[in-house]
Amino acid sequence: MTAFQDPDGATPLSPDERNGLKLRDITFRHELNQAEYDNIAKAEAWAWRRLNTSKRVNILTEDFLRALHKRMFGDVWAWAGNYSKEINRRIGLDRHLIPQAVHDLLADAAVWCRPGNMPMDEIAVRFHWQLTKIHAFPIGNGRHARMMADLLLYRLGGAAFTWGVAGERQGLWAQSETRRRYIAALRAADQHDLTAILAFARS
Repeated sequence: MTAFQDPDGATPLSPDERNGLKLRDITFRHELNQAEYDNIAKAEAWAWRRLNTSKRVNILTEDFLRALHKRMFGDVWAWAGNYSKEINRRIGLDRHLIPQAVHDLLADAAVWCRPGNMPMDEIAVRFHWQLTKIHAFPIGNGRHARMMADLLLYRLGGAAFTWGVAGERQGLWAQSETRRRYIAALRAADQHDLTAILAFARS
């Protein structure tokens, strides 16, 4: 996989993480993207089915958050669902900070969701932004955070975001104007300005 070029804002993988690729016949980035896209489609169906069959499923738990990541990437990566074990990461928190940061975010989100505390879109966008900032997993953090945000919106009675590409989320995977807008909106959020990411999520 050393020939693969990651898009701007993507999590750079360590050699050990790259060795977790289950599909050894993959050579090119577009092949990896397709394999992950197919895996994510199955995970999305699983998640919506769970939410539609039981109102008691609490998505704001570490068990659900990790299970969703494993469902999204487990056909492709051996370590799917496990937090990154790397230190001095270029993107996100070091491994020893991740569990507490995830725990705190889930607790905060539960408070945000109480009636009257915050508009639905802001809850979901704020949760998505902070989850991507933690970057808990070796790969797929943005895709995972976007799906978590959509599921959270559904639980709150809202409609899923379009994420800048009218529902074609694969458009955020590669270098594109849509992805550049997305990364710029996340960087603005890092400066505590959620205006751009709120607008992007509904565009």
